[in-house]
Amino acid sequence: MATQESDPESPDAYDALLEEYGRIANLGHAASVLNWDQEVMMPEGGTPARSQQLSTLSGLRHELLVEGDVGDHLDTLEASDVSDEQAAAVREVRHDYDRQASVPRELVEEISATTSEALPTWKEAKAEDDFSVFAPVLEELVELKREYAAHIDDSRDPYEVLFEEYEPYLGLDTAERVLGRLADELPPLIEEVRESDADLADPFEGGTFDTDTQEAVSWDILDTLGYDWERGRLDTAPHPFSTGNVYDARVTTRFDEADPLGAITATIHEFGHAQYTLGLPEEKHATPLGGSRDLSVHESQSRFWENHIGRTRAFWETFTPKLNERFGLDASPKEVYEAANTVDPSNLVRVEADELTYHAHILVRFEIERDLIQGKLAVEDVPEVWNEKYEEYLGVRPDTDSEGCLQDIHWSHGSFGYFPTYSLGSVLAAQIDAAVRSELDVDGLVRDGDFDPIREWLREQVHQHGSRYTTDELVEKATGEPYTADYFLDYVNSKYGSLYDL
Repeated sequence: MATQESDPESPDAYDALLEEYGRIANLGHAASVLNWDQEVMMPEGGTPARSQQLSTLSGLRHELLVEGDVGDHLDTLEASDVSDEQAAAVREVRHDYDRQASVPRELVEEISATTSEALPTWKEAKAEDDFSVFAPVLEELVELKREYAAHIDDSRDPYEVLFEEYEPYLGLDTAERVLGRLADELPPLIEEVRESDADLADPFEGGTFDTDTQEAVSWDILDTLGYDWERGRLDTAPHPFSTGNVYDARVTTRFDEADPLGAITATIHEFGHAQYTLGLPEEKHATPLGGSRDLSVHESQSRFWENHIGRTRAFWETFTPKLNERFGLDASPKEVYEAANTVDPSNLVRVEADELTYHAHILVRFEIERDLIQGKLAVEDVPEVWNEKYEEYLGVRPDTDSEGCLQDIHWSHGSFGYFPTYSLGSVLAAQIDAAVRSELDVDGLVRDGDFDPIREWLREQVHQHGSRYTTDELVEKATGEPYTADYFLDYVNSKYGSLYDL
């Protein structure tokens, strides 16, 4: 029972719970550094040792959580009068504990080892453009994750159980409802754009932009937005990502000499993730309430910065002079704005997709991984089904596995249930953007290069709460409304209707 004041008989159990959880959290933080190193800096030959290291950390975390005193502390606290904050902490640990306690340690270690070994196999398969190289390990991971879900709750859809690893509070029904609205309402808009006679500018067309200069631009971007270099760093990775904690939040990007905007938007995207991590409550670090509020909210922060700041006309009025200086261009802010928002339904690569068609990429992955986990699709059939769905949603068909079903890293991590959070987060980003703009002159601040008030608004309304509130509670607290797709659909219809004279 939660109250405003804690029961004097429960502090010992609560303090003990925090102490135990701190060890568990720090093991997770250590594993994240090892994962970062594996994707950024580790020699190719280091995989066997890294696999063992990560497996050991995963097993230790599982052991501390389910084989120690955590369960007893939870039982004591749930039978006591605790404060609202303590009740939230107990809720967070209980969710993790109940799931992990259901899963044998041997299975946890096997999944960890298999995913570590799957990463170089995925890289090899992608380099060789051969899905059959990756298929055996993917099949093994699908079986392992089905087994994992069955241990947690064999009476429910295994994909629903796995989805809750990444978004435990919105529910798969909400994800399917939101994705269903996008599937219904975005294709007609994309088709209107495809048929439009509008000719958007592209000042980068036909140019070659060396990676050293692109890296300098990425540094400029992060400086402009206010990245804290004392608690972060920029590196490159095959698949851009961000990782870390409130004291150490690192970002990565990647470069294509023909597409400098790709690195720019990826860098801004990962800045959004890192900014959320750096804005978490320091006093709650390594406690149940010190982490982020799951992946939909995390993705909303990256999408907010990438799309609602980095793709705006106001941003390019601020940054185009620096861009021109670095690349030796004479582009106008309007031209760069149009290039940054050009819709290309023929694009096959998710991480290079425009803001609008991006969600068709998510729908393909969501439907395929759901069918894999539910046993409706065989692994060997993934390439063909992938290609058919791309033709259905975007009117294009991949010619190779590398540009098709091998392009994403997530399945090599065993991250089934992850992909829906990309679209869920994008939808939330638009809702948050509307809330920010109701209080701040966002475009005016961006034109002035003053990002402090925007970062502070997000820190106050979202970041500082950590995981104190459930997703739906946090959304309503930050925006004043329940989670809805209305703002996103209004936003894309207005923005792309204007750009393409619809």
